[in-house]
Amino acid sequence: MEEKISFYLNRYADFDFKIDYKNWFISFTNLKAPEKLIKISRGEEVIFIWCFFLALCQLVSDGHESYQWVKYIYIDDPVSSLDDNNTISIACDLAKLLKENKNQFKAIISSHHGLFFNVMCNELKKQEHKKYFLHKDKTKNYLHLQATDDVPFFHHVASLSKIQAAIDSDSIYTYHFNMLRSILEKTSSFLGYNDFSDCLTGIDDEILYARALNLLSHGNHSIYEPREMNQDNKDLFKEIFQNFLEKYHFSLPQLIEKQP
Repeated sequence: MEEKISFYLNRYADFDFKIDYKNWFISFTNLKAPEKLIKISRGEEVIFIWCFFLALCQLVSDGHESYQWVKYIYIDDPVSSLDDNNTISIACDLAKLLKENKNQFKAIISSHHGLFFNVMCNELKKQEHKKYFLHKDKTKNYLHLQATDDVPFFHHVASLSKIQAAIDSDSIYTYHFNMLRSILEKTSSFLGYNDFSDCLTGIDDEILYARALNLLSHGNHSIYEPREMNQDNKDLFKEIFQNFLEKYHFSLPQLIEKQP
């Protein structure tokens, strides 16, 4: 297993490992100082487990006698705690594995990570597959699967849709400023701008909007803070969001079905 795991691990990380089969213990070392044991981070742990899983998939692909019974593989959110670069790498490697083994086994993949979902869809666009968005209805009692085959799914577009839904229901919380700033940062990066505020150039009150996004997306306004905005900040947030959509004409898909 070590050789197969190392093949994948060397693509993602700069540490090595050793498996003690007698005591069922795995130790990790620095590549530059192999005699020194190290403690890996949560993200590195996820990467190692993922590489272990890929090694098992490789055994299935090779038709190893111990894994000939495997016909289906289920993968749940393999990119938890990873940065965007590793998320993209894992999605590309997984898509390659699935394309190379399309007749060997079938796979179901679930994730709440929009970027991972987006990359997988792009990598598998020439491969026959189905895509669904899983959500609860308003009563929270039932789960629904909504096909997204006809609507391309992009993580920033999904975030915009969530913000629009929050505005429509007047349920705007402090963390929505973080979400909007993140979208502007991704947009500015895509367009080659130096700063997210460049996305607001030419919009009335662009300086005020940039300062508001810079101030209200930091400090005590945590991305996880479930505190509703005061009315003044709500009005300001709506103005920024609306002006942004008027300048950049995103098409916002209806990701959640309307209830009768």
